[in-house]
Amino acid sequence: MIKILKTKSGVTKFQVLIEIAAHQPNVRQKEIAAKIGITPQAVSEYIKELVNDGLIVTEGRVRYRITKEGVEWVLENATEMKRYARFVMEDIISHVSTWTAIAKEDVKEGQQVYLKMEKGLLYVSSTEKTGASGNVISDAAAGEDVGVTNLKGLIDLENATITICKVPRIERGGSRKVDIERLKIMANSKPYIAAIGVEALIALRKIGITPNVMFGTNESVIEAAYHGLSSLVVSVDEQVSSLLNRLETENLEYELVDLTLE
Repeated sequence: MIKILKTKSGVTKFQVLIEIAAHQPNVRQKEIAAKIGITPQAVSEYIKELVNDGLIVTEGRVRYRITKEGVEWVLENATEMKRYARFVMEDIISHVSTWTAIAKEDVKEGQQVYLKMEKGLLYVSSTEKTGASGNVISDAAAGEDVGVTNLKGLIDLENATITICKVPRIERGGSRKVDIERLKIMANSKPYIAAIGVEALIALRKIGITPNVMFGTNESVIEAAYHGLSSLVVSVDEQVSSLLNRLETENLEYELVDLTLE
């Protein structure tokens, strides 16, 4: 259990701070109270506590602003809650729900199978033993989708690596200023290829590669990593920082390579 969820006051304090951040600097305590279901007096007490903790500053009777420390506190707790939600969905609810997998061979309803993640997809087999097992809910032929329940154990995932290749915008030469030979070598080692920006797309096309994804790349790469799938992201330089911020928020490791030719 994460710290903020251990007490009702911790959750409420987080909610009050979020409302202040959303409506600063003019904050009406009655509106916050109505929004999160507590009394205005309780909101007032939480605001005093937030001021004392240095998470907000007051600029008058109804004027409050979140501080740098407050932003960091919100981000830290939001990240913890996201991890906890992922844990609940993937490790807890999975035991009472049905997972969809691909059958490696013909299976029969109720048969025990073993689960394995390969290239981001979940497979089941009755012969290839792994650390996770379950029972299929119906007959399925090899290559068909099949439901699996009564999951036990943990699904082994490969350690996903993310390599980000920075390429210049068109004003600085675009794909013409990309080290194509180096890009080709790096692309050969990754099963999942992503592009951010037209310059990145054209650089990949020059080595005969069509990216797996070009829109919503940041979230796609993160999901791929959680499925054990390593990625190569070719990104125009001005978009790299936002991707790095997302990866750091998710505590995912990455390698940054500048492919700009001198």
